[in-house]
Amino acid sequence: MTAYRRFRVEGGTYFFTVNLAERHRKLLTDHIGALREAFRVVKEVHPFTIDAVVILPDHLHTIWTLPKSEQDFSLRWRQIKSAFSREIEKGERISKSRSRKGERGIWQRRFWEHVIRDEEDFERHVDYIHFNPVKHGYVKAVSNWPYSSFHRYVRLGIYSKDWAGPEMNDLDFEQVFGE
Repeated sequence: MTAYRRFRVEGGTYFFTVNLAERHRKLLTDHIGALREAFRVVKEVHPFTIDAVVILPDHLHTIWTLPKSEQDFSLRWRQIKSAFSREIEKGERISKSRSRKGERGIWQRRFWEHVIRDEEDFERHVDYIHFNPVKHGYVKAVSNWPYSSFHRYVRLGIYSKDWAGPEMNDLDFEQVFGE
């Protein structure tokens, strides 16, 4: 088995991407209540701050800040995935490997993380998170996607409601986000 090296920082701030195993499914938005509950239950036992988040049908992006003496984000993700999976009826494709281990086939086994280096890095990742539903073609304006911390950022006066609206085209996206 591959040994994954994760860069861990006590009290660190991290950007994560977490995917469903079957990317054509819409489990995350179809079962948004179960996902929210999984986050709530895990946060209660293993606190962390969700600085930004977007939930798409088949994956999510989020930025978390862990408590000062904590660095174990993997435990939190394992518990969130497990809690969510328990609420979803069975029916997904399960590989032989997963079946032997008694695993469900809802989530990709791994996730991607990035340690946020500074304020500029934080802001770029928050922008990336909030623009993601537009990037994937779910909406034309960021404000139209309901499963996003964008709305909290608008209430706090950090973004205007029309930030990155329909007038932003693909070229603008590449210039802003470097993709």
